[in-house]
Amino acid sequence: MGLATMKPVYYFGFGAIALIIAACAQSAGAPQPDAPDLLHRSIKALSDQQVADLKAGRGTGLALAAELNGYPGPTHALELADKIALSQNQRSRTETLLAAMKGETVPIGEEVIALEGALDKQFAEKTVTPQSLDSATAAIGAANARLRSTHLKYHLAMLEILDPAQVSAYTHLRGYAAGGAAFDHHHHSP
Repeated sequence: MGLATMKPVYYFGFGAIALIIAACAQSAGAPQPDAPDLLHRSIKALSDQQVADLKAGRGTGLALAAELNGYPGPTHALELADKIALSQNQRSRTETLLAAMKGETVPIGEEVIALEGALDKQFAEKTVTPQSLDSATAAIGAANARLRSTHLKYHLAMLEILDPAQVSAYTHLRGYAAGGAAFDHHHHSP
């Protein structure tokens, strides 16, 4: 194969690469479709929904490791109380558990909001330093870890209330049975 037959391929390849680079550069400079919404948030890193969830003590996916592996949460167990045949005693114990969970998670959620707000303020006021950044993000990480751990421990506690048949029914009703989450835990009588 001679050099003459390679030139068209070479030029086509270079042209295609040039077009791809130009397209990427143009899209990189384009404003993000949700940028105006992000700019108007009081805390840039948290949506209004995230703030509301943190204030209400909702887990918003923090307990998926438990939920998807056969550890029901108190909120959804109460929502499904009739369908999973909770006894009055189980319902009462679950309500107590939910109240305790909210009592712990709401203050931690408020702490996360405050810490994120403080970090946002440092950036907005251009006062952030490497040291203040490290300190702020470490505090946010620690608060988020406590929040997640708290949600997870209440899923674990639900196994003390529900029997295996109820857990299985919960798993099916929540749509997790198809995922193959096996349930083989020891339970105490309700």
